Amino acid sequence: MTNVMRYAMAGLFLCAGIFAGRSEASVVIGGTRVVYPAQEKEVTIKLTNQGVKPALVQVWLDDGDAKSTPTSSKVPFEVLPPFFRLDPTKGQAVRVMYTKEPLPTDKETLFWVNVLEVPPKSANDGRNLLEFAFRTRIKLFFRPAGLPGTVNSAPEKLTWKLVNGEGGKGMALQVTNPTPYYVNFAHVGLKMGERSISQKGEKGEKGGMVAPGGTTTFPLSELSSRPTGDVKAQFDVITDFGAINPMVQPLTP
Repeated sequence: MTNVMRYAMAGLFLCAGIFAGRSEASVVIGGTRVVYPAQEKEVTIKLTNQGVKPALVQVWLDDGDAKSTPTSSKVPFEVLPPFFRLDPTKGQAVRVMYTKEPLPTDKETLFWVNVLEVPPKSANDGRNLLEFAFRTRIKLFFRPAGLPGTVNSAPEKLTWKLVNGEGGKGMALQVTNPTPYYVNFAHVGLKMGERSISQKGEKGEKGGMVAPGGTTTFPLSELSSRPTGDVKAQFDVITDFGAINPMVQPLTP
């Protein structure tokens, strides 16, 4: 990448830092997540401008640091084109290529795709206007070849149990993932006969994920004590294609 392009990209990111907060994006990503099979030379992300004005778009990847910039992020991927203009109703295919730096071969690795949209400057008609940039982040799962099992069967292998909530506040639902795949949830909760209780974090979050070989705890602050009777974990799994699969599983002691 040329120095001119680097400076241009850094300047565009700076604009996002100043004006981040726009509530509605015109540039739409074709999908809710990206899966990169390790044996593929590249994957393609489709972007479309559904607005009525052109936009400047910048695309980069990070390894989980939401504050990273296109120049500070260190990931084993190249994005082409990283910076472009996208006219109304038009689309742009963005290529993501793995640059072959070593990554784990026994489990998936998670990265994030950043799409930054900056609208054109409005004509000066005497009003004081504030332009906003909008950044969207979606997950990219790098999937090595030959992993045991399948990503679709991974949710069935999860184990769930009730634990005390953080700081002794209520109860929590803890999930352990013995598989090499990330499992993503749109919703996590508890089913107690005809009654259901949903995850409720401090920020009102309703979903989440559990990493390969990892454990995640979901707070159930509405539940003050351990229930009895027929109690099961109730959750919605998000598939590679963004579909939602509802599941119910018994708890482990």
